[in-house]
Amino acid sequence: MNKKILVWSITVALAGFLFGFDTVVISGANQPIKELWNTSPLFHGTFIMSMALWGTVLGSLFGGIPTDRFGRKKTLFWIGILFFISAIGSGLAPDPYSFSFFRFIGGLGVGASSVAAPIYISEIASSDRRGRLVALYQFNLVLGILIAFISNYLLKGFDGANDWRWMLAVEGIPALVFTIMVTQVPNSPRWLALKRQDDAAAMDVLEIIYATKEDALQKLKDIKEDLKLVLNKETLFQKKYSRVLWLGFLIAFFNQLSGINFVLYYAPEILERSGLAAQDSLFSSISIGVVNLLFTLLGVRLIDKLGRRQLLIIGSLGYIVSLLAVAWCFKAEANPTLLITFICLFVASHAIGQGAVIWVFISEIFPNNIRAYGQSWGTGTHWVFAAIITLITPIFLDDKEGIFKDNPWPIFVFFAFMMVLQLLWSIFKVPETKGVSLEDLEKQLVKNE
Repeated sequence: MNKKILVWSITVALAGFLFGFDTVVISGANQPIKELWNTSPLFHGTFIMSMALWGTVLGSLFGGIPTDRFGRKKTLFWIGILFFISAIGSGLAPDPYSFSFFRFIGGLGVGASSVAAPIYISEIASSDRRGRLVALYQFNLVLGILIAFISNYLLKGFDGANDWRWMLAVEGIPALVFTIMVTQVPNSPRWLALKRQDDAAAMDVLEIIYATKEDALQKLKDIKEDLKLVLNKETLFQKKYSRVLWLGFLIAFFNQLSGINFVLYYAPEILERSGLAAQDSLFSSISIGVVNLLFTLLGVRLIDKLGRRQLLIIGSLGYIVSLLAVAWCFKAEANPTLLITFICLFVASHAIGQGAVIWVFISEIFPNNIRAYGQSWGTGTHWVFAAIITLITPIFLDDKEGIFKDNPWPIFVFFAFMMVLQLLWSIFKVPETKGVSLEDLEKQLVKNE
């Protein structure tokens, strides 16, 4: 593999590290903030836990605009700035409203990164390694999740009542490092050729990516030929794009209806419900992060061998078994160790399936000319449902007298049912994209009339 491509891919994939760290670090601040500002369940879910996700929704829905207009590289630079401002501001916030504002800023960075980073990597990678390289984004995401869990655990007791402030502010360090590093990567050759009409600059990058100048010239020719197939002012919502729009929507929809964010964001609180002490629940959260990382590595290894569709099927089966088992553990008040085991199985199923596939799949299926906006469509769907689930979760978790009666087992049964639907969709509707060039995928998935 070309070393420069690998370095560029790893650098850009670090946006995934900030994504993972930022979204999960709030789990350590959840309870302290609730006690400090005496927030109600509705206020806490809306302003403390899900405000970053509403920023993520906007960042993902509108992140395609700067990604398309100003380029993937410049967008990634400003994403790093947003993460840095959010980390420092959240750590210093004097009240829940300013806290919510700075978390919202970080959410904008998360959403935009889920658009710009996978697109950039998919556009510099060869078709035979594209899955593995784009999946580096997911690997860094789960690494960020693991480091956030470890960081929260180590900072517990560091500064008494202000522990949570350090948990959030420490993200400023990797955010600053990423911002500096991303200035060293080149612009995407496809963006240079299609949007800037700069064939010379595109060739400079393509000659690094491909083994010979002839191969680079042929790829530039393919990119330019692709441009001739479309009108200059094409929009995303056209009949010929209906298939890729549905594919992008459904993979994101099922990703969130698996319950993965519910488990990751509220891991310490969920584990405390099983009978673990607060400190033990934080430590057990680390085991969830380790499992997530290890099985993401396995997913990255397999994605270009087994393919995207096969990993979705494997993950769906694991989801169904583990979610039903977790529901039973809560319903029967089983041993906490058994519950943690099944939660880890659930996380492993996600990591090898949806976790490894989603960002790769969305970045592949949309044509070159609308890829940034298509990525926004898929990631926007993902984050809308993530925000909704995170917003309403405190209401369910704090339900003392209703159907839940302080026991979340029905939630896990619902998620298991949704994964049965994902399994059927994966078997009958999902196309395989491994080993196919982006230009050839467009010919397969889009009907140019």
